[in-house]
Amino acid sequence: MSQRTLVLLKPDAVRRGLTGEIISRIERKADWRITALDMRTLDTGTLELHYGEHQGKPFYEPLVTFMSSGPVVAMIVEGERVVEGVRALAGPTDPIAAAPGSIRGDFGVIVRENLIHASDSEESAERELKIFFPGRD
Repeated sequence: MSQRTLVLLKPDAVRRGLTGEIISRIERKADWRITALDMRTLDTGTLELHYGEHQGKPFYEPLVTFMSSGPVVAMIVEGERVVEGVRALAGPTDPIAAAPGSIRGDFGVIVRENLIHASDSEESAERELKIFFPGRD
């Protein structure tokens, strides 16, 4: 079943020049397509909508500071089982636990700056896509 998901290449991926490599890995999947792509620096309002469920948690403020520290690349990726597939391609948040061949396993350094965000469910993808790509139903 074809799905859509949000993928964000975080400020550390952009700063380290890894956007091309990560986009290439996504594009090489046989049935996945990038249907929208935009580079932007995120404002606090967008980040509050995106990470709202984490407000009040100890990692929230450092996360918002990091995510607004430089440009991100936001993408809509479509394809078969893309929600689960992009998360597998990204690997676990902790780069030490991430397998070689995954984005975080190959390029990750620390947990907080973990290169990529991918929606964790179809419901999250739908909510997040409305934040980052309003009107692209």
